[in-house]
Amino acid sequence: MHEKQATSPDEAGDSRLGMTSTADEVLSGIDLRGKRILVTGVSSGIGVETARSLAARGAQVIGTARDLGKAADATAPVRAAVAGGGLELVALDLASLASARSCADALVRDGRPFDVVIANAGVMATPLGRTRDGFETQLGTNHLGHFVFVNRLAPLIADGGRVVVVASASHRSANFTLDDLNFERTAYEPGIAYARSKTANILFAVEFDRRHKSRGVRATAVHPGTVRTELGRHIGLEAMDQILQRISVDLVAQGQPPFQWKTVPQGAATTVWAGVVATSTEVGGRYCENCHVSEVVDRAVSPVAEGVCSYALDPETARRLWSKSEELVGEHF
Repeated sequence: MHEKQATSPDEAGDSRLGMTSTADEVLSGIDLRGKRILVTGVSSGIGVETARSLAARGAQVIGTARDLGKAADATAPVRAAVAGGGLELVALDLASLASARSCADALVRDGRPFDVVIANAGVMATPLGRTRDGFETQLGTNHLGHFVFVNRLAPLIADGGRVVVVASASHRSANFTLDDLNFERTAYEPGIAYARSKTANILFAVEFDRRHKSRGVRATAVHPGTVRTELGRHIGLEAMDQILQRISVDLVAQGQPPFQWKTVPQGAATTVWAGVVATSTEVGGRYCENCHVSEVVDRAVSPVAEGVCSYALDPETARRLWSKSEELVGEHF
């Protein structure tokens, strides 16, 4: 694993990197030949760009997707540009624990190790629904599907390897609770369910890091930024624009610059930075955004401001969520 030596969390290893950096800029000068990296969710958006930028630096990328036909179309330019098998696709439906187990088990039987596993796939603000196993859609897909998949892959992660879990600043939108995770007794709110699933992503990274750092495997969570991708299809671009326009007005009133969308290449930047550029000790068990480690901010801040809530990094909550997740999926890791 190539690691640039970071001088401080604020500088993030390179003071030139930040909110507007792209994945290609982050990976400038990085040689990933000989590295094997798995990325979930490569049928659109940030997942495709993450896979492309890594494969372009010589990594062997295994990309997962629920719809392999869609993923094949989306990644065709990537595969054409990295002739020689730089990107391989495998089927994985994270809304099905059977699929998560089957995909992970097939990779384990194959036996080739991974240097980095990137849990990128997810859904956002879906109407109330259930996965094939009866879990609320966002909890089941964003957290529990990855919980089973990544844990089953853990023996394949090479010593000194890394897990990057794509979370969101939306984790700050709702206090986290282990009570009624499936919204069986409380009124369902799509945004609250999404926020809690993203907090669960961060807590998973915290506990996975604790359990595996003795052999040098570190886990971290990242916020990619606010990007126009298919992820927001259940909210709608018009509704998103209205929300962000209101945020911009508030920002300007506070003397700050107005909100700006990130591009897809900018959205993939923190993922690849945390995965292959930052030092493992810098990012292990932490939450990152804009190509640096975030500070804990528990006071009220703008929805697009930086910062991670302390409850998302709390080790005791992370342990309790791990135990609850094992109970829900009927499997111990």
